Amino acid sequence: MKYRKLGSSEIDVSVICLGTMTWGEQNSKDEAFHQMDYALDQGVNFFDTAELYPVMPKQETYGRTEEIIGDWFQKNKKRDKVVLATKVASKSTGLEWIRQGSDKLGLDKNNINIAVDESLRRLKTDYIDLYQIHWPERKVPLFGKLDFEYDPYDNNWTSFEEVLENLNDLIKIGKIRYIGTSNETPWGMMKFLQISKEKNLPQMASIQNVYSLVNRVFDTANSEVAIRERCGLLAYSPIAGGRLSGKYLNGAKPKNARYTLWPSRFSRHATSRGDKAILNYVNLAKKYNLPPAKMANAFVNERPFVTSNIIGATSIEQLKENIDSINVNLSKELIKEIEEIHSLDPNPCV
Repeated sequence: MKYRKLGSSEIDVSVICLGTMTWGEQNSKDEAFHQMDYALDQGVNFFDTAELYPVMPKQETYGRTEEIIGDWFQKNKKRDKVVLATKVASKSTGLEWIRQGSDKLGLDKNNINIAVDESLRRLKTDYIDLYQIHWPERKVPLFGKLDFEYDPYDNNWTSFEEVLENLNDLIKIGKIRYIGTSNETPWGMMKFLQISKEKNLPQMASIQNVYSLVNRVFDTANSEVAIRERCGLLAYSPIAGGRLSGKYLNGAKPKNARYTLWPSRFSRHATSRGDKAILNYVNLAKKYNLPPAKMANAFVNERPFVTSNIIGATSIEQLKENIDSINVNLSKELIKEIEEIHSLDPNPCV
């Protein structure tokens, strides 16, 4: 395994991060335990979850993923072996059952305190290593949208300074160690960083955004911020929800797979343009005798602004292949051909 610093902290996190959103929905508790055991044995020390998991989020399963992780910690006493990341949901989720829709899920002090305490309870731990804002409260492009649509009436959100102060209070009392963002824009990142410096408040250590061969918006948007401000990317959906494995090509519908179960909810990766690009990448991987998913993950692993690549799996075989991508070094010739495919349609799956 390879490791990188989490932001400007002294924490070393594995370049492969174990994603958990299938646990409690597509994966059973026993399967989740097996994944955590295997990942830890392979040197993966970084686990990422969220209060709203599993996906697809439902009221009856809310918080179940954190509970499964907590049960694993309780069973094996290996909390100190894991850098644990979770996320607080904001009102942009539209999920009214989260914290009973407390004050419309703002990032005010009351909401954040309730969210942290509930996550700690479910996770059966007394601290969280990386606490992330899952979505901004304000309106930003999300899931299938690229352009920012300005709304002059969108002004009912907690200020950046107040959010940082609320998180700083939690750091002071030891409930969280470091903070990060998710689904954030360059403007949002720079505002957080600016205020952190001006007010001597904690700095965002990471940004968790989508990134894959078929969605490289981060290259032109946040990448310079991530490098120069030491706020690296935690890349999610690195194989586009499994589509870059090629398993959905030609209309295939694998059993228990995300796009088979919820085709309309993950439509951003299921486009005709996306399928064309994915076929090109799958054929390229085969040309170099690589499993397509392994090539896709290896590409993300090697990006200079990436701190960690959040992989997920519904089977142990998928997990092994995804983790093993850390041992793949893509040649200059292969990278050149990736860039040629990319130039044909830079972001077919926004």
